[in-house]
Amino acid sequence: MGIPEWFLSPWPWWVAGPLIGAVVPLLLWIGNRLFGVSSSLRHACAILPGGPAFFRYAWRDVGGWNLLFAVGIVLGGGIAGLGRAPLDVAPATRDALAAYGVTPDGGLAPAALASAEALRRPLVWAFLLAGGFLVGFGARWAGGCTSGHAITGLATRQRASAIAVAGFFAGGLLGTHLLLPVLLPALTGGGAA
Repeated sequence: MGIPEWFLSPWPWWVAGPLIGAVVPLLLWIGNRLFGVSSSLRHACAILPGGPAFFRYAWRDVGGWNLLFAVGIVLGGGIAGLGRAPLDVAPATRDALAAYGVTPDGGLAPAALASAEALRRPLVWAFLLAGGFLVGFGARWAGGCTSGHAITGLATRQRASAIAVAGFFAGGLLGTHLLLPVLLPALTGGGAA
């Protein structure tokens, strides 16, 4: 028995959108819980014995469902990738990426950035570590991640979330137009490393 084709196909916006929108009222209804992914890492660290005081709390009381949700994201991504056609990239995006040394090869991530060969380059590891640190620092500083602020925070009309989401968008635009033209050639070996 295989996975039904309708489950593996992209769902239309008019189905997926309302399902995402239903998350916030459902979580508030079942126990005043907030939606977000960045707290899952904190809960995972709290499972381990010892550690800094920041990680010593009753994670089962607040984070058990959140960890299950994070595992579901990974499993759902894996299921969604089964039997899929190669990723199709818009011609303008393909041309822009090619100018930076990245050739979309049909996978979810270009081999120039996500392959065993790419992971042999120290610069790629440096960027992965720096990026991971910055994402973690930013989520902690902002009091949540993009999904938490953009879905729960905006739905509950939190002013801090509106400011955070505006910052996420501004940072994304600046990163795309100012940083990627410099970083992608260096990461793919097409520029100075």
